[in-house]
Amino acid sequence: MDKEAFEQAKIKVLLNQHDPHGFGTLQEKTVHAVMKLYYEPDIDCHEVPIEGYIADIYAKNRIIEIQNGNFNRLREKLKIFLPLYEVRVVFPIPHNKWVIYMDEESGELSKKRKSPITGSIYSAFPELYKIKDYLTHPNLSFAFPLVDMDEYRLLPSKGRGRGRGKRGSRYDRMPLDLYDEIIFERCEDFIQVIPYELNETFTAKEFAAAAHIHRDLAQVTLHILHYMKLVNRPGKRSREYLYEVVE
Repeated sequence: MDKEAFEQAKIKVLLNQHDPHGFGTLQEKTVHAVMKLYYEPDIDCHEVPIEGYIADIYAKNRIIEIQNGNFNRLREKLKIFLPLYEVRVVFPIPHNKWVIYMDEESGELSKKRKSPITGSIYSAFPELYKIKDYLTHPNLSFAFPLVDMDEYRLLPSKGRGRGRGKRGSRYDRMPLDLYDEIIFERCEDFIQVIPYELNETFTAKEFAAAAHIHRDLAQVTLHILHYMKLVNRPGKRSREYLYEVVE
């Protein structure tokens, strides 16, 4: 993790923005633009045509793809890229997040409200599920930067009544600080997401409690780890699967 490089990338992006609020354009959102400069400062290596696709970054025979979500879009790229190149997928995860609503007509901003959810590495697993067929490929690696950020949500001009905030669509996210960066160079590195305090065998419910996440998210995480052959299912306790780490 290089906080100074992150700050330099953030400043460069913000200085080049023309939106009066400092956001990115609709063509490229701010977090994506900052991450691109953070992982490769040489802009000549950005947006490179390769094998009929556009790679976010191509340098030293390695492709870097930055995804803010919707990993389904990665499937075709990975199918073509992985047999030929090393590919690193970068997935920025909101760590601490403050939500700000912006009026579509006036541009007026609401007060910042801190989200009760603190992002973690487990936030990536619902997206990883969409590309699970590729997770064990030797040419694939991951970077998960945990970023504190402001999220701006655009409110429609109509529907100002109750529940209006829930209908706001995400306009942009402004990165504030790089809290941490988790790198998985190979599939075996994913074993790090298993909490140390768990017993030799454990259930999804116990995993969720130890990781401080919802049970549904724990089940998705364990499904991926089982698919990657990093955990086994040696049996059941009542109606729940038991899991154990593969030695």
